[in-house]
Amino acid sequence: MRNPEPKPPTDVTKEGMSRRSFTDAIGVASVMTVLGFARPAVAQQAAGLLGPSGMHPAGAEPGRIFFTDEEADFVNAAVARLIPSEGEGPGATEANVPNFMDKQLGGAWGKGERLFLGGPYDPSAIPQLGYQLAYTPAEFFRRAIGAINHRLQASGTPFAAMSAEAQDQFLGEQLEQGAFGDLDGVPAKLFFEHLMQMAVEGYFSDPVYGGNKDMVAWKAIGFPGAYDSYRETIGLHGQHFAIGPYSLANHDKIPDPDMKSMESQQ
Repeated sequence: MRNPEPKPPTDVTKEGMSRRSFTDAIGVASVMTVLGFARPAVAQQAAGLLGPSGMHPAGAEPGRIFFTDEEADFVNAAVARLIPSEGEGPGATEANVPNFMDKQLGGAWGKGERLFLGGPYDPSAIPQLGYQLAYTPAEFFRRAIGAINHRLQASGTPFAAMSAEAQDQFLGEQLEQGAFGDLDGVPAKLFFEHLMQMAVEGYFSDPVYGGNKDMVAWKAIGFPGAYDSYRETIGLHGQHFAIGPYSLANHDKIPDPDMKSMESQQ
């Protein structure tokens, strides 16, 4: 429950944000950033916080375990605008980000295991004091998405049925800036922060957690993946790391780096 920098860029929903500028702005460090109750998936697994539902390879479990059809419609459309497919590299849809979110919220983390929810709560507290609501992550998302869907359906246009431009405007003005107000006990601005953070985590996480399908995000930024030792290459500064990417699922198949190729670059 902490809020380290860097945070996701605030203009990711705005026109003109290219895939390359997005990945450059987020950077490899964002694979392990956290915001509020959102925690890095690898750290959760190491701490034993994820149940079996948290360890399915991307695409291996096509059925949802948490989102209803209406919730999934909103999430699919929202993350597709937060990390769009236009420009360079894959978007959230190609990276299977909704599947990551579904598996995390439907597992032990979504139920709030080992998350302190005993209060007292002070929504006006400084960010360093962490998450200040009584809801588990699953309750937080269910309340907020339900409130959004209910109000938009009453107006006649669900979020998923909006044009891309209208979706961007809604995400930016109504959620990111907080104009939509209270979402059944969840501030709209806070919901946007967690929605964005989960999208980023699903985009850059190891594929065993349901997102980053086929390691498309890692390939886009040149991240080697779950490579656990750089002892032999630590002195080769500024050289291309000729290996990977590799997932935790095939960790035992990671070869040694091509030292001759790397040394020839010096």
